[in-house]
Amino acid sequence: MPEPDQRLFFLLQRAAHRLRLDADRRCLAVAGITTAQLGALFAVRDRPGVTQRQLAGVLGLRESAVTSLVARLAAAGLLTRGAHPSEHRAVVLELSDGGLAALRAAQPEIDRFNAELRAVLGDEDFTRTLAALRTLAYDDA
Repeated sequence: MPEPDQRLFFLLQRAAHRLRLDADRRCLAVAGITTAQLGALFAVRDRPGVTQRQLAGVLGLRESAVTSLVARLAAAGLLTRGAHPSEHRAVVLELSDGGLAALRAAQPEIDRFNAELRAVLGDEDFTRTLAALRTLAYDDA
């Protein structure tokens, strides 16, 4: 019998891809948005008045990608764009009523998704995995 796969990076990428496809399918079904769009909406909700440049930093994306993402969200009526009070070229983002509704519609599915992951990992491993992934995702060390 072959040994279990030991390529952690590969397995993380593969798991992330499979989970993202499933989560996208589920979020599209209940809220009409992808997980990338959902992440942007949560970031704007949590940081009212965030600029596109700041949003790019929060999401870990290039500004050009965020410009396209914001354009799609604004066209869908989920975000509003406004002039920055002191920076001439900056655009301030706010969640619209439609964006709030999309977040509310997606939340039960997010909760179900997390419950399913918790069931696979168990409570203790879920908590440890969450902490480890936060460290990997956000630690500058």
